[in-house]
Amino acid sequence: MSHNDRQAVPMTVLHFSQPVDGGVARVVTDLVRAQTAVGTRAVVACPPGGALGRDAAAAGAEVADWPALREPRPGLYGEAVRAARLVRRVRPDLVHTHSAKAGLALRLALRGRVPTVHQPHAWSFEAVGGTTARLALYWERLAARWADRVLCVAGDELRHGEASGVRARWAVVHNGVDTGRFRPADEAARARARTALPALAGVPPHAPLAVCVGRLCRQKGQDVLLRAWPEVAARVPGAQLVLVGDGPSRRELASAAPAGVLFAGAAQDTAAWYAAADAVVLPSRWEGMALVPLEAMACGRPVVATAVTGAAESLPPGRAAEFLVPPEDPRALARALASLLADPPLRHELGPLAAEHVRAFHDVRHTAERVARLYAEVLAERSAAAPARRRIRTPAPTAGRLPRPAAELPSRTHPDPHPDTREHIRR
Repeated sequence: MSHNDRQAVPMTVLHFSQPVDGGVARVVTDLVRAQTAVGTRAVVACPPGGALGRDAAAAGAEVADWPALREPRPGLYGEAVRAARLVRRVRPDLVHTHSAKAGLALRLALRGRVPTVHQPHAWSFEAVGGTTARLALYWERLAARWADRVLCVAGDELRHGEASGVRARWAVVHNGVDTGRFRPADEAARARARTALPALAGVPPHAPLAVCVGRLCRQKGQDVLLRAWPEVAARVPGAQLVLVGDGPSRRELASAAPAGVLFAGAAQDTAAWYAAADAVVLPSRWEGMALVPLEAMACGRPVVATAVTGAAESLPPGRAAEFLVPPEDPRALARALASLLADPPLRHELGPLAAEHVRAFHDVRHTAERVARLYAEVLAERSAAAPARRRIRTPAPTAGRLPRPAAELPSRTHPDPHPDTREHIRR
């Protein structure tokens, strides 16, 4: 095969993700949409039944079922073996794992035999406590050696990993959002959204409206927001709060909700909720770099958020920092949200600045370009260092042994890395 023929072979990227809803699923979908648009063969392996498989297919990716549970249960061995079989079948140039479970199963299965980028999307050991946290941290420290890059969505995330003893070849590419879908909403768009959204029936059209978009679970901190809301309502008469999303904490949250709080359920079109809002609030306990503040700001809506990983890097400089509050502090959250809802001129000042900031620094097209340069650098390093053919063997399953996939990947010629990628690499 000639050099030109080899270059004409499209690159294949195999994405693995256990989360099939929420922010991780949206990041993967946006990424494969950008990859297929430039001719990359993108394959997404994920559990069936969630939004990710449907949306990734609509974005042009091939989708393969990879049944996997969120927790590292005894079925992990089988999950890793099935993942290895998928690698053998797809024969990717590079595997990109998303979140803790996929990173665990694939790095166990591949042990670095296939070029691998692991993206934590927030550290699992920060989301749990006790023995589970210690085991998660031990695993991240051990498995970092089997990733060509650990890709963080924020500098904060990288620093937390380093401070926790994870020694990796790091890269940082900030999250981005689709600024064509999420775009500034004027007063006419706000009025249309408030009329069109059924959950707002009966809410006065000019009532100050705070919107919280996210899975109803402990991570997103809606329980803290509900504790803060009575003070907000006292300071801003007529204010309404809408929780948009569903999840395991819905019943508990509904039973604790004070007056003036609505539950809208899951929404396909969150852009309409951002358009309807006067302010968007995200009271998370932990994140990597949350998409909701970026989406809201792209729509021209000011944001109140907790100072978790990635939050400060999301917000524009200046007065927006005043609305970054400590996590699990309902009084600080109430003060910040009330001051924003009670001050229309301030909201009108911050909204356009927020939209401009997202267009300049968090457009998903820029994110995809940086990830593509990262892939190119990884593959160029592998091409320079590895034999022309790489063979992966699978031993018969034995108790106590880690699974290895059976796969034989063809040799390929990969492009040189883009020099700008090195700005995002820390070794």
